[in-house]
Amino acid sequence: MAFSSSLSPSCSLPNLSSKPNKIFTPTNKIHPFSFLQRPPIFRARSSLPFQGRESLNFNLLASVNTADVLLDGALEQVQLPKGDTWSIHKFGGTCVGTSERIRNVANIVVKDESERKLVVVSAMSKVTDMMYDLIHKAEARDDSYVISLDAVLEKHKSTATDLLEGDDLTNFLARLHQDINNLKAMLRAIYIAGHATESFSDFVVGHGELWSAQLLSAVVRKSGLGCNCMDTREVLVVNPTSSNQVDPDYVESSRRLKKWYSENSSDIIVATGFIASTPQNIPTTLKRDGSDFSAAIMGALFKARQVTIWTDVDGVYSADPRKVSEAVILKKLSYQEAWEMSYFGANVLHPRTIIPVMKYDIPIVIRNIFNLSASGTMICRPDGFENEDGDLVESPVKGFATIDNLALVNVEGTGMAGVPGTASAIFGAVRDVGANVIMISQASSEHSVCFAVPENEVKAVSAALESRFRQALDAGRLSQIAVIPNCSILAAVGQRMASTPGVSATLFNALAKANINIRAIAQGCSEYNVTVVVKREDCIKALRAVHSRFYLSRTTIAMGIIGPGLIGGTLLDQLRDQAASLKEKFNIDLRVMGITGSKTMLLSDTGIDLSIWRDLHKEQGEKADMQKFVQHVHGNHFIPNTAIVDCTADSHVASRYHDWLRRGIHVITPNKKANSGPLEQYLKLRTLQRQSYTHYFYEGTVGAGLPIISTLQGLLETGDKILRIEGIFSGTLSYIFNNFVGTRTFSDVVKEAKEAGYTEPDPRDDLSGTDVARKVIILARESGLKLELTDIPVQSLVPEPLKDSASAEEFMEQLPQYDQDLAKQRQEAEATDEVLRYVGVVDVVNKKGTVELRRYKKDHPFAQLSGSDNIIAFSTQRYEKQPLIVRGPGAGAEVTAGGVFSDILRLASYLGAPS
Repeated sequence: MAFSSSLSPSCSLPNLSSKPNKIFTPTNKIHPFSFLQRPPIFRARSSLPFQGRESLNFNLLASVNTADVLLDGALEQVQLPKGDTWSIHKFGGTCVGTSERIRNVANIVVKDESERKLVVVSAMSKVTDMMYDLIHKAEARDDSYVISLDAVLEKHKSTATDLLEGDDLTNFLARLHQDINNLKAMLRAIYIAGHATESFSDFVVGHGELWSAQLLSAVVRKSGLGCNCMDTREVLVVNPTSSNQVDPDYVESSRRLKKWYSENSSDIIVATGFIASTPQNIPTTLKRDGSDFSAAIMGALFKARQVTIWTDVDGVYSADPRKVSEAVILKKLSYQEAWEMSYFGANVLHPRTIIPVMKYDIPIVIRNIFNLSASGTMICRPDGFENEDGDLVESPVKGFATIDNLALVNVEGTGMAGVPGTASAIFGAVRDVGANVIMISQASSEHSVCFAVPENEVKAVSAALESRFRQALDAGRLSQIAVIPNCSILAAVGQRMASTPGVSATLFNALAKANINIRAIAQGCSEYNVTVVVKREDCIKALRAVHSRFYLSRTTIAMGIIGPGLIGGTLLDQLRDQAASLKEKFNIDLRVMGITGSKTMLLSDTGIDLSIWRDLHKEQGEKADMQKFVQHVHGNHFIPNTAIVDCTADSHVASRYHDWLRRGIHVITPNKKANSGPLEQYLKLRTLQRQSYTHYFYEGTVGAGLPIISTLQGLLETGDKILRIEGIFSGTLSYIFNNFVGTRTFSDVVKEAKEAGYTEPDPRDDLSGTDVARKVIILARESGLKLELTDIPVQSLVPEPLKDSASAEEFMEQLPQYDQDLAKQRQEAEATDEVLRYVGVVDVVNKKGTVELRRYKKDHPFAQLSGSDNIIAFSTQRYEKQPLIVRGPGAGAEVTAGGVFSDILRLASYLGAPS
C-alpha cells in the first residue's frame, strides 16, 4: 500500500492532475507554499503485511523538482529585512473559528499600519481536537473516524465557499479534497496497525493550520494587497526533548528563514502556527499552546517591533475573573511576572512563549479581537510604570494565580538532618516515576521536606518513596512519609515584592483574617512570587481574600441581616444610601446576601437590591431557616469575608454567636443578651474571639450609637485603670426624668414617652431597670469584673402590684394610682436643689454594680440632659478628679442603626479597607 498527502496548500493552486507524484528525500527542502514552483507531493509509505504496532513505519520524505533548484540562485539575492518594520500577529483558533471571524482577522491585518506584517494562525476552532480525535479513533479501530473526517472536510469546505470565489475557491477545494483523501488513507493504515507514531500524529494534526493559513491569505489578497503563505515546517527547526517539549534551533531556523524569504518576499506573510520540523526534516509540532510559541519565535527571528497575541479576553487579569468577579485588567506586566503567573496556572501565556522575545526586549501585547477598544496588556521589560497622572507607581503584587488538584507529600525524620544526598534521593525517586514537582518547601533544620505534586501522581510518588526509604523507615531515621490530599496552591506574583517590605506579612494577614489555614509556604530569593498551599475547599476564598487585601478589588463582606424590624430595617436603608459612596471612596463592597425575620427570609447569590428589599422580602421570601440562612451567607466562597448582623433582642439568636465565630463568621450586634447572659458562656465567647482572627463587635449594646464600649476598651488597652463607671444608660428613662418636672405626674410623662415611641410596647420593660442592668453588667465584665446579672441590685420603677398586670394597656390605666410616691421623691430632691436620675453604676474598686434612682445637684452633668440623651462618666486613674464624659442620643432606630453601621465599617477597616 502506498499513499500520499500534499503538504503544499499554496495560495494559488496549479493544475494537480497533470503532475506526477514525486518522492521527497530528507536532505531536500519542502516548499509547500511557493508560488513559483510546481507543488511538491508528500508521500508516506508503509511496509506490509502489518505484524503489530511496531510494523508500521512511516518514512516522511521530501523532494523538490528541478525548476525549484534553478530558481534558488536567482532569488537568493532578496535580502530579509529585520527590525522594527515588522510586527507579528498571532490569531488563535477562536479568532478564525468561522468565515466571518476570518474576514475580521483579515480586516485587522489590512488596517495594521506597520510596514511589514507576519501573521501566525492556529487551526480553526476545535479543528486540532478533531484531528487528534481522528487519530485516537483510528488507533482504537473505531470506524466512525471516517464520519469524523467528513465533518472536518465539510467545516473547511463550507468556510471556503463563504469566503472565496473563482479560481481561489477552486484551487483551495482541489487541495482540500486531495489532503482529505490522503488523510483517509493514512488513517486507514493507523486503523489496521492500531498505532501511530508521534511524528506521524504531528503530521496529521498539522493540516488544520495549513488550511486556515490558506484561507486567511486568500482573503487578505482579495483586498488587493500582496500576501504570501509560509509553511513554518520549512523555516522553524526544533529539537524534541524528553519532557514533551521542543527547543528551537535559532541558528538553523534563521538560515532557513532567509532562504525562504529570498524566494517568497512579501510585506504580508501568513504563517502556520503550532507546526515545525526536526533537524531531519520530520514534521513535528510545538505541542499545546504552540501557536503562541510560533509567534514568539518568529518575533525573535525577525527582531520585530512587537508581538500581538489576539484572543477572546481583554488582557491579563489580576486573578481568574471566573473566581474573582472584581479582577482587573493589568495594563503592564514584566516578562518575569507573566512567566510566574503562567507557571501557576494563570491564563496568560505558556512560560516558554516569553523566552524568545526577552532576548531582544520585544513586547508582547495581549488583545481581545472581539473588543478592539480595549488596549489589552503589554508584557515587556519593566522600566517603572506610570499612572494616569504620570507618577511612577506600581502595586508590589501584580496578580494571583492558583493550581488545584494537588497533594502535599511530607518526608520527615530526625535522621534527615545533616545527611548529604537526602533531598537528592527523594527527588530522584520522584523523577523515576515521572511525576511533576510543583513546589518544594524545606525547614531550615532539615528535619522535613514537603513538596506538591498533581493529585493523580501522588500514589506512585508515595509508593516510590516508601520503597526507596524502606530501610530508613524501619530503622526510625525517617518517621513518616505522609500524603496530604485535596490541596491547592495560591501564588502572589509581583516583581516589586522583593523591594517592598511587608508584602508577605500582608498576604498572610489577609489569609488569617479570612480564617484560612496555610499548609506550606515557599518563596524564592528573587521574591517574584510567594506561594502557599491551602485546602482545596478554601482556595477560592483565599484567592478573594488576598486579592481584596492588595487593593486589586474592593474589600467585600457578605452580610446576613437578622431582624429586619425597626433597627434592622433602618440599617438596611442606611446601607442602601451609602453603598455607592463606600465603593467609590473607600473600596468597600458590602453585600447583603440574606435578610431573615422570625418567619420569612430572603436570600440572594449576588447581593440583594437594597432599593427594593422590603418588596423582595415580601414577594420572594421563603420560610425562615436559620441554619440554611447562615450556610447561604457564609458558603459563598466568591466572597472571602462573612458577617452576621443580629438586630434582634433574641437570646436564642445570641446563643449561636460562639458557633458562628468558630466557623470564621464575624458577628456585629446591638443585642445585649450574649454579653449579659450566663458568665460562663460570655467568657467562652470572649476567649474564642481573642484567640481567632474573627471579630465580634457590639458597640450598640450599651450606648446605641455612642462610643461607650470603644472608649472603655481604649482606656484599658492604653494602660489606664478603671475606678468607676456611672451613667444614664436608658434613653427612655432619660426622657422620662428630664420631663418629670414641675407639677407633671409620672404616669403622664410615661404616657407621653410611649406615644412618642421612646418606650417598648410594654413600658414595664423599660421601667423595670433590667435593660439598664444588662448594660451595667456588660460594662462591668468589660472592666474585668466577673459578675452575673443576678449580682446587680436593681431598683424597679414598676409598682409591685402592677408587675403582674395582664397587659400594657391595663398597666397604663392603673399607673396613675402610684404617682404619689415618685412625686414625693421629686419634691424632696427639689428642696435640696437636686434632680432625680435613673442611673447604673459599675464600682470597679469594690467589684460591684447597682441600678437605682439617684439625686444629683442641678449643676451636675447628669442634671443638664435634655430629650433622650445618655451620659456616661468614666472615673479612672487618669480621669479621677474630672471624669471622662461621653454624652449624646442614646435611643432611637437611626442612632442605634448608625452604631451598628459604624461597627460594620470598623470590621471593613480591620479586613484591609483604607481608613
